[in-house]
Amino acid sequence: MAYDGLTVAAVTDELNKKLTGGRIYRIAQPENDALLLTVKTGDGQYRLLLSANASLPMVTLTQDNRPNPMTAPNFCMLLRKHLQNARILGFSQPGLERVIRLEAEHYNEMGDLCSITLVTEIMGKHSNIILTEDRNGEEIILDSIKHISGMVSSVREVLPGRKYFIPETRGKSEPLDAVRDDFFENLGNRNMSVSSALCTAYRGISNQIAGEIVRMAGIDPDMDIRTVLADENGTRLRLWESFSDIMEDVRNAAFTPVIYYENGIPAEFSAVDTGMYENRKNFKSISELLYVFYSEKEAHVRIRQRSAELRHVVQTASERVSRKLDLQEKQLKDTEKREKNRLYGELLTAYAYQIPEGSKYYDALNYNDGSTVRINLDETLSVRENAARFFEKYQKQKRTFEALSVYVKQSQDELAYLDSIKVALDIALKEEDLLEIKEELAEAGYIRKHNNPKKKIRITSKPFHYVTEDGYDIYVGKNNYQNEELTFKFADGGDMWFHSKKIPGSHVIVRTGGKELPDHVYEQAAALAAYYSGARDQDKAEIDYTVKKNVKKPSGAAPGFVIYYTNYSMTVRPGIDGLTLLSE
Repeated sequence: MAYDGLTVAAVTDELNKKLTGGRIYRIAQPENDALLLTVKTGDGQYRLLLSANASLPMVTLTQDNRPNPMTAPNFCMLLRKHLQNARILGFSQPGLERVIRLEAEHYNEMGDLCSITLVTEIMGKHSNIILTEDRNGEEIILDSIKHISGMVSSVREVLPGRKYFIPETRGKSEPLDAVRDDFFENLGNRNMSVSSALCTAYRGISNQIAGEIVRMAGIDPDMDIRTVLADENGTRLRLWESFSDIMEDVRNAAFTPVIYYENGIPAEFSAVDTGMYENRKNFKSISELLYVFYSEKEAHVRIRQRSAELRHVVQTASERVSRKLDLQEKQLKDTEKREKNRLYGELLTAYAYQIPEGSKYYDALNYNDGSTVRINLDETLSVRENAARFFEKYQKQKRTFEALSVYVKQSQDELAYLDSIKVALDIALKEEDLLEIKEELAEAGYIRKHNNPKKKIRITSKPFHYVTEDGYDIYVGKNNYQNEELTFKFADGGDMWFHSKKIPGSHVIVRTGGKELPDHVYEQAAALAAYYSGARDQDKAEIDYTVKKNVKKPSGAAPGFVIYYTNYSMTVRPGIDGLTLLSE
């Protein structure tokens, strides 16, 4: 998830194509460390976001219009003075530095045409936005969104009147200028892996891109760089070819923006399609990619935060039920001797006439298998009283066993139900999904119901709807309520039903329309059932499937709980490949 030199190159190329020649119509500073420029061009109006936020610095075209403060900050006022109605001459990136320069021209107070530059440095906590102008061949800082004094940085002061320059990246070379012999020399005799050596030797190369270069070369990324360089005709030549191929794409602006997903969540993005992940989505523009990536990432984080309270409720209940189940199973184990106590009572009754009073034990012949068993006796009691004592223990343990068997089953079912809620929370993508889960927990008594019974909560969450490449509809329940609705109200008797075997998960329904499904639809539906289950992160999962009419709901069972006896099973890898998710 690195806004690296390649991403900056792709953004610079896109801005040049869309904004060069346009005029800066509006300038706003919605946040202390961010600017929003409205640019009018012959093709329309664009919003350009420049952010020097330490945790999320970026430059990108955006669709959002952020609210402005009542009083514009001083830096914003200065920009309005110099850049309002200025014409954009172009954007540039020095090498593969994470720096974007906006070059513009404007008329000063005297009516003279002047050039001015707005520099955005994307350098983590050192990110900044700096306004500069040329004075007698030197680039001088007019002001910046962050002032950096000599007490803060001994490398460079960023203050009005100071000379602007990019701090030299210590020990790093420019990758776009690399030639083969220099490439090997720059990697040098470093005691590190191949990927680390690439990041250390060249500026603008992220760990992700370095890993892709190594992968394309067919080299183990953890291999020592010295071992690679020692092979003059093999691995080191492949490494150079992979490196030069990617740099050639950057020089030719051959960008293929892509987001990589893990478990349906955006995990990484890149300006070039590295092919490191199976689940990917390509975009036409890098700005569209950045907008989608950070929007989805933010939405996922927000949902995780909103679901934290519900997760705590479920986790607390699960821990309570687990402790109760452990105690019940321990007590149930103590009843395993009940049949032996019954046998002892029967043997003492049968052989009572042979046992002398006051005996400490008696070796009796077990008429069940012909073995001899030693029965310890209480010598203060008669033989018949000893027999009665064993029968009494047997009856007590029998009653305990029968009661505990019911309680253990109830605890196991409750624990399985809570596990299904956990899966539903993992699946939830929107606040509407959480609202339905919250309603289910309230109905089950885990959280307090809404105080106002007249105020009906409106739930708009719907099951996932996927479509195969050949047009078959597949539906996936997001929670137990939706699972029950899908299986017993939505699906027809001839539709196919899928569910993970002995693992909590979603009910998956494939509409058959009375036709026989192709084999690949069975496989895709099974993979989908595995993906939306507790086995999502496993390499393989076993899935049960049957005709929907074979699925039954026991009387009084919890929402989503079903039974079935006639089914088939298959082992699949969880995934959503080859399926299209339709919007709700």
